[in-house]
Amino acid sequence: MAASTSVVETAAQLARQFVAEMNTVGDINKMVPMGHVPTWAERTWFSFFEGRNEAITFGIIAFIVHQTVYYGRYLPYYICDFMPSMAKYKLQPDKQVSSEQWWKCFKSLLASQIFVQLPMMMFFLPAARMVGFDCAAPFPAWPRVVFQVCIFFVFEDFYHYWAHRLFHWGIFYKRIHKVHHEHTAPFGIAAEYAHPIETAVLGQGTIAGPLLFNFFIEQVHITTMLIWIAARLWQTVEAHCGYDFPWSMSRWLPFWAGASHHDYHHMAFVDNFASTFRWWDSIFGTDRRYQAYEARRTGKKKAD
Repeated sequence: MAASTSVVETAAQLARQFVAEMNTVGDINKMVPMGHVPTWAERTWFSFFEGRNEAITFGIIAFIVHQTVYYGRYLPYYICDFMPSMAKYKLQPDKQVSSEQWWKCFKSLLASQIFVQLPMMMFFLPAARMVGFDCAAPFPAWPRVVFQVCIFFVFEDFYHYWAHRLFHWGIFYKRIHKVHHEHTAPFGIAAEYAHPIETAVLGQGTIAGPLLFNFFIEQVHITTMLIWIAARLWQTVEAHCGYDFPWSMSRWLPFWAGASHHDYHHMAFVDNFASTFRWWDSIFGTDRRYQAYEARRTGKKKAD
């Protein structure tokens, strides 16, 4: 009985702490240590929060970063869709996205991004502060940022592999993941076209990595989180772009999954469950059919 009471008290304390963090107001004097002269970037960053609700402000900034990177990354591929010279790089040239499909995807995306992802972004800063995220000056050095973002990629990829495999099981596929597979020949912005439950569950791979890394290993700066979000979006739009260019990352980084790897998953509805890297599918044998298919596809292109 005492143990259950303790759990309830702990949960109540955490809830009160979360509510308190949700209501903090920015004060640059608390964010800049004594004796530190803030850089222009640091002054600009803290000015966004000065006198404003920090959780809401961070959520809005994260949302702007998300939308800018997501649709900005997609724009070159969208332009390529109207360039006949780019058709030879299409992974499934025989399948075209209709105007109705595109608009259905776009409208569904906006609804998900506003009503599912934006609230998650609003709640992130309080959760990050509770596990000890660094929100003050100075900003972290670039080598540290790059190192942490690489670790986050590895964590997210492992999480995504197993969560994605689960979504291909029975009722989870029929009721949830089937929405994402409406597009058998994916295009850039279809990356986040998914059931709200899938968006929330798979999104934990992006969020939980930095939180756990901060809690168990070393401190993460809140600005690193924004860089990580941008990098993850850059990767997922590329994976769904439907093009295999000679300059694609998977051509010069062999363990990078890239578009050809994930495009096969949409085409065949099986295998290639990882998001970013190829090694988990290789280790667990869920890329064998893809390897055979890719050998035939690339062999045919060389013959042509």
